[in-house]
Amino acid sequence: MSDSVSDHLRAQAALRRAAAPAPRPLDPRRTALLVIDLQDFFMAPGMPMEVPAARNVVPNVNRLAGALREAGGLVVWVRMTADLAGPRWAALFELRPGWMEEAITGLLRPGQPGHQLWAGLEVRPDDLVVDKTRFSAFIQGSSDLDTQLRERGIDTVLITGTLSDVCCGSTARDALMLDYRVAFIADGNATRDELTHSATLFSLAGVFADVPTTDEVVAALERPADQVAAG
Repeated sequence: MSDSVSDHLRAQAALRRAAAPAPRPLDPRRTALLVIDLQDFFMAPGMPMEVPAARNVVPNVNRLAGALREAGGLVVWVRMTADLAGPRWAALFELRPGWMEEAITGLLRPGQPGHQLWAGLEVRPDDLVVDKTRFSAFIQGSSDLDTQLRERGIDTVLITGTLSDVCCGSTARDALMLDYRVAFIADGNATRDELTHSATLFSLAGVFADVPTTDEVVAALERPADQVAAG
């Protein structure tokens, strides 16, 4: 049953995408790849918020990062970070099991085992690393990501990471609200189950974001520079 529903949602997402106006050609110089929360807290076996499927998107994330760097774009590694100096995130922790607050505040602090980026990610010295304290990297007070991108002339974001339906989806929606062009990479995001992932693609497609595959984005980045709209 869930497989058939998931297939249906993916098909509907594809129809929504096909019906939407064609996105502007990618200008790599104005594009940033946002890699959301691919940290040990979500990636390592045995962690309380392990998302096994997230390990499967790492090759696509690395491929996108390499292609965008080669084309002159920006790669940003975004880390979920516990904000112990600020007020307690009461509304979240009152809704979730008691272990969640202890896990987040204990393992997502800088220097703690869950905070570091997954070892399989190909991080380069010229990349940005940005810490956020809420699900969305763009909501006020969460991070300085918006400022950093605007200082570099970025107007387009490619979103990858985990969880599709939580931090990645929240960041995608808020990016559009801030007038960024958004591509949510269909095979570059992951969550706990395929049905939820497919539902996220369906929700985002055609309204909040384009939902291309890694192959489609890499092909667009490899086009000759004189074929890319300067915008």
